[in-house]
Amino acid sequence: MSQFDLEKFVVVALAEALFYDEEYGAIGAVSLIDGLIGREAYIASYSPDDEVFLIEEATAWESYSPNGDDAIGYRLAIDSSPHSSTETPMEAAEVLLGLARSHNLEPSVSLMFEVEDPGDD
Repeated sequence: MSQFDLEKFVVVALAEALFYDEEYGAIGAVSLIDGLIGREAYIASYSPDDEVFLIEEATAWESYSPNGDDAIGYRLAIDSSPHSSTETPMEAAEVLLGLARSHNLEPSVSLMFEVEDPGDD
């Protein structure tokens, strides 16, 4: 029996979270959270338009009160700049793990849905 590989386990789990379901327009997103200052640092998801996995660095955040009704526990990014893109979810997961290690970040997974462009009718 081979030895358990924690790094491989984490990369596969992150890659699985970066899914895209074309039928429902569902997109899995992974955020890396800076717990010390309570905000998103990086956001990764699949871009159906570009057919790549995008990783963006957060550059501006919503206002947030830890005493409010918001159960998320951190400030969401409202603006970002491109960090990198990859062809596969495994490559994106490896980039995310590297960022998490180098900046001491924690993952958060969310579900998004494609927004229909009113001009596409």
